[in-house]
Amino acid sequence: MDIHELTLLTDLYELTMMQGYFKCQNNETVIFDVFYRENPSGSSYAITCGLAQMIDYIKNLSFSYEDIDYLRSLHIFDEDFLEYLAGYHFTGDIYAIPEGSIVFPMEPLVKVKAPMMEAQLIETAILNIINHQSLIATKASRVVYAAGGSGVMEFGLRRAQGPDAGTYGARAAVIGGCDGTSNVLAGKMFDIPVLGTHAHSWIMSFEDEYTAFRTYANFYPDTCLLLVDTYDTLRSGVPNAIRVFQELHDAGQKPKTYGIRLDSGDLAYLTKKARKMLDEAGFQDAIISASGDLDENLIASLRHQGAPITSWGVGTKLITSSDCPAFGGVYKLAASKKNGETEFTPKIKISENPAKITNPGDKTIYRIYDKATGKIRGDLICLTTETYDPACDLTIFDPLATWKKSTITGGSYELRELLIPIFVKGQCVYELPSVMETRSYCQEELNTLWDESRRLLNPQNVYVDLSEPLYQLKNQLLDQKHKTTEGRNK
Repeated sequence: MDIHELTLLTDLYELTMMQGYFKCQNNETVIFDVFYRENPSGSSYAITCGLAQMIDYIKNLSFSYEDIDYLRSLHIFDEDFLEYLAGYHFTGDIYAIPEGSIVFPMEPLVKVKAPMMEAQLIETAILNIINHQSLIATKASRVVYAAGGSGVMEFGLRRAQGPDAGTYGARAAVIGGCDGTSNVLAGKMFDIPVLGTHAHSWIMSFEDEYTAFRTYANFYPDTCLLLVDTYDTLRSGVPNAIRVFQELHDAGQKPKTYGIRLDSGDLAYLTKKARKMLDEAGFQDAIISASGDLDENLIASLRHQGAPITSWGVGTKLITSSDCPAFGGVYKLAASKKNGETEFTPKIKISENPAKITNPGDKTIYRIYDKATGKIRGDLICLTTETYDPACDLTIFDPLATWKKSTITGGSYELRELLIPIFVKGQCVYELPSVMETRSYCQEELNTLWDESRRLLNPQNVYVDLSEPLYQLKNQLLDQKHKTTEGRNK
């Protein structure tokens, strides 16, 4: 999909609400927060991703003549509103946590501060972009962690839910830690490594397996990774691969990368046997790569069984995040300010489910790091008017179980504000790093998690607390709503 043609990538009700605001002459300045409530895939964290595409979307957000003609054809929009849309451009402010950052539930990943009509229009596209790419980046980080920290190739394009999901998903997977992708378009668009070998059809197109291997090695002597499970892995595939490697060696050819790949069967058993055969033939440095419906749990199990696999090809279950197909980010109103007013009025959404009650006001996030280890102690969501001095003691508490408190000694911790300006008055002020730079940053971020929070099963959650002023504001608004409801019911 052309990034320059995403203006109508929105839900119809965003436009009908916009027309309602337009007719009511209600274009007060508002603050919307993008956040999620639950970590995906049983993780204790997520990785925020998609900021680059969101920036492109906002920069190119305008209604073409064709867009206006289409909306006119729906017979639900008046000409004065369509005229307004024809001159639309974003004029607000956007803050966001940089791509590749570790994030936790209820934290604003993106904060939009703009006139109501402008803020309303961009809701759907921002959620679509941030939700999908954050989901895949998080899944990739778990897969890479299970694989020991490296050696994972993303190659799920043919199983992705469409070209965009496959291409932007590949980008997110590399940010999450994958070494590269099989997706050539993603390689071109994002300047990321493209990797791959050959399919079973290559083997089957020749009269015999050895000839297929030998021909492939002749064409690609520097990257000779041979798929050995087309017929019989141990009786045919591995012996024929060894024969080709020996011929290359005898001819004085030393591939930069060489080895075998298995895509089926008992990967633990077969790779152990294959490793022994390769070693006995003198090819101790040959790679053993595995693929075939892998995910982080199967990879962890294979490594636990001692499978000597050093390279992993992960497709379907990564690019679709098959165990958790949706990220669940939401876009909620947090504050508003009428024209002429100087202060924002905090807004709160109430629910019988405490987890769905929103945090009101104009907020920011401070990450608390242990000074001695560099590890995350917790995150503090607070109002933008608050200031903190790391030289002073800091008491944090669980906003749902307030008796759970912890005081961090002054001088033993460091603070970092997570939300940074991306757009100011409609102009982008943020310089995007490359995908590979973002990948390196993401690895640094992951290293700030304690080991207990990175384990795949039952990880220790990281504390995300509300500041005392924000906690009091939230409860004050809840009390006000309760009293208003009581009064109406009398």
